[in-house]
Amino acid sequence: MVNWVLGYALSVHYCEHAREGIRKEVIMGEKEGFSTAESLRKTRTYGQFRCHNPSCMGRLQPEPGVNQVKCPVCGLEFRVSWIKSGFPRIRGPVWDVNRKIAEEALARKMKEEK
Repeated sequence: MVNWVLGYALSVHYCEHAREGIRKEVIMGEKEGFSTAESLRKTRTYGQFRCHNPSCMGRLQPEPGVNQVKCPVCGLEFRVSWIKSGFPRIRGPVWDVNRKIAEEALARKMKEEK
């Protein structure tokens, strides 16, 4: 019973602090004269997307009109489709290249274990 009450008290305390943080952000946004949507617009990255490798998540910015892009960090390649000019999206991985990279990584790992 005591653990439940303590947990409830902590969650209420956390919610109050989170609510205060939201109030501060809203007030600061109003002082600047921007709505939330307008302030978030500055952080958008059109023409870029993130690598789908969970251990990488690097930003990829393909050249306009290309069909494939390679991540400079991890080396995986992805197929790109263009929704409109300057607005790329990942269609999926390039399987043969990514399989080769995965097999090389597995071979290195197996070699290190021996």
